[in-house]
Amino acid sequence: METAYLIETVIKIVVILLIFSALAGIGTYFERKVLAFMQRRLGPMNVGPYGMLQFGADAIKLFTKEDIVPTNVVGKIFKIAPVITAATSFMAAAAIPFLPSFTLFGYEVHPIVADINIGILYILGMMGVGLYGPLLGGMASANKFSLLSAARGAAVFISYEVVTGLSILAPIMMVGSLSLIDFNEYQVDNGWIIFSQPVAFILFWIAAFAETGRTPFHLIANDHEIIDGFGTEYSGMRWGLFFIGEYANMFFISFIIPLLFLGGYGDGSMLGAFALLGKMSFFFFVFLWTRAAWPDVRPDQLMWLCWKVLMPIAVLNILITAIVMM
Repeated sequence: METAYLIETVIKIVVILLIFSALAGIGTYFERKVLAFMQRRLGPMNVGPYGMLQFGADAIKLFTKEDIVPTNVVGKIFKIAPVITAATSFMAAAAIPFLPSFTLFGYEVHPIVADINIGILYILGMMGVGLYGPLLGGMASANKFSLLSAARGAAVFISYEVVTGLSILAPIMMVGSLSLIDFNEYQVDNGWIIFSQPVAFILFWIAAFAETGRTPFHLIANDHEIIDGFGTEYSGMRWGLFFIGEYANMFFISFIIPLLFLGGYGDGSMLGAFALLGKMSFFFFVFLWTRAAWPDVRPDQLMWLCWKVLMPIAVLNILITAIVMM
């Protein structure tokens, strides 16, 4: 049994790495198409039917582009920073149940790498460590604007991690567990948590945009700025690793939100599995939709929103939940 468990775990790790690395590239195609539709453009059209192979062309470009390490950068740190960003994103996926358990050739497969009893805490910890990628990348670059962007991004990540942690503390008090599978089972018996914790849901969703560095909280590398933030001096696949980390985080967060608040995969039936994938697709689409519809906010506005609005609301929600449970 130990050998079978080890083989199963290795297979799940490889599958997650392969699928979500590919989805990061495919996600760029969908983003470009969604943005084009909302801006009355065509988007990618030339590579493959309706431009569907554009992500493949982009991947070839990234893999074959010259890897330039500029003069005066801190070499070792400059090279390892993109790896930290991508690695922490995939490490966080270890505690996420992507689908309900199913039987394959008489063997029961659990689509989660490790069902640890502190799964949510582990995921938040990995997301927190992930900020070191952009931070070290900007600090190691020989560019003051990259450094400023990295410092600004680190401030956003650290601030909104507080909101993320406080927002899910009330649901954790209700469920009595930090396992996402336990969250799913709780909602099977007691209904979706969003109905009893709508404030926590909204707070977590807002913080998710900051945690993934997406519009309107895209302050680490604003689209309207001349430079590319902390990634200005990166090229080729090192830049691509930052890119993969961002999109992988979007997919993983899009799984976590329905697992925490929207019933997850339900009773484990095939319908529940498709429902979870549908919920995930909706939240991923909202990330793209928001980029097309909302402008970026100023750094001072973002910090004001975090510390003077969202955090007090999160603390108040915890107190109310504790009083009601007593």
